[in-house]
Amino acid sequence: MATLGLLGRPRQAFAMGGTLPSLETVAPAFDLEGVVAGSTIQRNLTDFAGRWLVLYFYPKDFTGGCTLEARGFQRDLTAFHALDAEVVGISADDPEAHASFCDSEGLAFPLLSDPGGTVSQRYGSWIAPFSQRHTFLIDPAGILRERWFAVRPTLHSQEVLATLQTLQESSQDEG
Repeated sequence: MATLGLLGRPRQAFAMGGTLPSLETVAPAFDLEGVVAGSTIQRNLTDFAGRWLVLYFYPKDFTGGCTLEARGFQRDLTAFHALDAEVVGISADDPEAHASFCDSEGLAFPLLSDPGGTVSQRYGSWIAPFSQRHTFLIDPAGILRERWFAVRPTLHSQEVLATLQTLQESSQDEG
């Protein structure tokens, strides 16, 4: 249940990169250019309707922590797909940098480009000129179900996968 602030409005959580969206609310919309499997793409939130979405923000392609995090999501991609979930990464890097990064690391999930940080700001994940290392788990109805900030790249994918499994099991128990 949301905590109420002044004037009876729900209080929002703040991160260094702006206001974080509240859990159990509609995820902020996005529509960004990016790459997947060597092809330029355009993706928006509605493209993932009916599926779970792991939306992770990261600072920069080809850096140590970002490479470890991307490798973790790639390693676990089959497990995410088995749970009807997609993985999407977002950073300020341009599509060409993303294409090189995907090719170099064998990434088979989309990386989207947010050069001005507009989408990153909507998710409280922007300190110019970089997206911050935050991850959001969005359910098939577009509702934000979990969020992580200042993640540890080496273990993060497994942490998200475990939370996804728990959320899916609890929703089956309720249904």
